[in-house]
Amino acid sequence: MPKMKSHRGACKRFKTTASGKIKRERMNGSHNLEHKNRKRTRRLHQSTLLLGKKAKQIKRMILA
Repeated sequence: MPKMKSHRGACKRFKTTASGKIKRERMNGSHNLEHKNRKRTRRLHQSTLLLGKKAKQIKRMILA
């Protein structure tokens, strides 16, 4: 039986932290920024953590 391959799209979008949590970037922070206020654009450039069932699914996709 062949090896399981990791999901390359998920590997490019998500990173694992040292403690094993899944880190992701926020959407809508790359273009049309002149229409968004400063507070929102600052918040959009910060990364956040995935929690719950989605984190378990993504972890399985990355570490396959």
